[in-house]
Amino acid sequence: MLKTAVGHSNDPDSLEAIHEVLEQCQLSLEGAKPLAGILFAAIHFEHQLILDEINAVFPGIELIGGTTDGEVSSGLGFQQDSLTLMLFCSDDIELYAAAGRNISQAPVDIAAQTVAAAKAKLSTELKLCITTPESLTTSASSILAGLKSALGSVPIVGGTTGDQMETQRTYQFYKTEVLTDSVTLLLLGGNLAFSYGVCSGWNPIGKQSIITKVEKNIIYEIDEKPALELYKYYFEEFAADLAYPLAVFPPGEEAFFLRAVLTYDADLGSIVVAADVPVGSIVQVTEASQEDIVSASQKSFNQAWTNYAGQSPSAALFFSCAWRRFVLGTKTNQEYAAIAASYPYPIPSCGFYTYGEISPLSEHGETYFHNTTFVSLLLGSC
Repeated sequence: MLKTAVGHSNDPDSLEAIHEVLEQCQLSLEGAKPLAGILFAAIHFEHQLILDEINAVFPGIELIGGTTDGEVSSGLGFQQDSLTLMLFCSDDIELYAAAGRNISQAPVDIAAQTVAAAKAKLSTELKLCITTPESLTTSASSILAGLKSALGSVPIVGGTTGDQMETQRTYQFYKTEVLTDSVTLLLLGGNLAFSYGVCSGWNPIGKQSIITKVEKNIIYEIDEKPALELYKYYFEEFAADLAYPLAVFPPGEEAFFLRAVLTYDADLGSIVVAADVPVGSIVQVTEASQEDIVSASQKSFNQAWTNYAGQSPSAALFFSCAWRRFVLGTKTNQEYAAIAASYPYPIPSCGFYTYGEISPLSEHGETYFHNTTFVSLLLGSC
């Protein structure tokens, strides 16, 4: 059986905040000893102090997490400049953490090695990987490629770490270590039940086209024409605008993931998107209203709830994009509030606003890296 606890504090003092969080968790645990945890914290906290305090109360806990662009929980809902911790207890589910350092030096290889280090600890069937990797120093798509090479068909869910849109440096947490330029992950096995949902709210418009020339995240040609022409077809004076991301349908997939357009080269006619895209993908320009974006979070959760096949879920994790928060502004709190209002019973929940989301596109599908998307993950026992 899986038992979870959540603590959340918006106290600006790091020591006071983590003491409040730990007290909340201990009350919920009622003496149970957690095996693992996930910590999400704003960039300006004293992270080393926080990790040391957690380890003092729960020595040796398998902990991962990272810095954020906003936090959310069943305790305080949506917050900024806060920290939230979810703890996991079980006698028939295994949870093991691992970290890969200096990930930018060889993202594919180091990510694969990190998976291998955690897998070596498991004695039961591996079911799921949760990850909170670096976002600024290297390609998140390359990190994901390394994880997938080592995990095979095992689903991967998570989000890349943030720094409140400062885009200077993000931090990843591993046990008692504050890292940067790293990938951290938690592998789950045994009597685990889980499900996930993914939805953005952005809707494709206009004609479908094919990426015919691309190098990593630089799209040179669409339909064998300069890629920029696709956007100029819809916008007379095109400027890179994250409000109109590109829907990318990978070869063989009916669903799409999104790529935010970061900039462009008028001379080359190329556009630069927020992560790698495969050649041969079908693409469309997209648009969304604030109402579409908020309702997408509810749809994401509904997908996860519909697909959940275990006993009643014991926990929910949410990964939403920092750009969604920017577009929603004062309505950001509605993303989680809409979900919480639909809970049939109280579910310990935790999550953060990311610089990119990670999830399969569909049930039993391949895992992809997303932009401007909301991912829901439900956890429990079979």
